[in-house]
Amino acid sequence: VQLQASGGGLVQAGGSLTLSCAASKIIFNTKTVDWYRQAPGNQRELVAGITGGGVSNIADSVKGRFTISRDKTKNTVNLQMNGLKPEDTAVYYCNIRRTSYWGQGTQVTVSS
Repeated sequence: VQLQASGGGLVQAGGSLTLSCAASKIIFNTKTVDWYRQAPGNQRELVAGITGGGVSNIADSVKGRFTISRDKTKNTVNLQMNGLKPEDTAVYYCNIRRTSYWGQGTQVTVSS
């Protein structure tokens, strides 16, 4: 399974971005998918996850601002990020939980 992360960019504080993780195989739709982020000098942090059945969990640090969803018709898992803050600046990665399948990462930069 190949994962392709996209949607990152440069945005001002308070702005929004939607990240997308697309998979090459439909089996992706049955798996739990997580979004992580890693800022320079920091450890990789779990941001959000969603099961194959659509049950989601969101990290406390982004709760109320980020939502995760999946579109099974497109084999994608999306991370909607609203109210972005400079501390959200990081490279964001998607991962099929408990596997070595990772997207290549997409840079999110939030300016103050």
